[in-house]
Amino acid sequence: MIIGACRVTLHLPENQSLKGKRQVLKSMIERVKNRFNVSIAEIDGNDLWQVAYLGVACVSNDSQHINETLSKVVRFVETTRWEAVMTDYEIEILSAC
Repeated sequence: MIIGACRVTLHLPENQSLKGKRQVLKSMIERVKNRFNVSIAEIDGNDLWQVAYLGVACVSNDSQHINETLSKVVRFVETTRWEAVMTDYEIEILSAC
């Protein structure tokens, strides 16, 4: 079993409240889940208005498939017109027994 994890850092420059942040993230999370069949959630910075950290996870028996899937998620988040700008990401692939 191979596990892929991706941490995405987002900046929401025009956001003025936690409610606004939740609206943006809820839309983003639902679209990513539906399009790529991955697990995704906000993992840090819950009380910050203009910064969000998302964790994305994928499980497969092929590390190349995981890398491609997570790279597509990153590209989708980066290129889709959200009210958020991706500032950083990192992908890690782990082998588990």
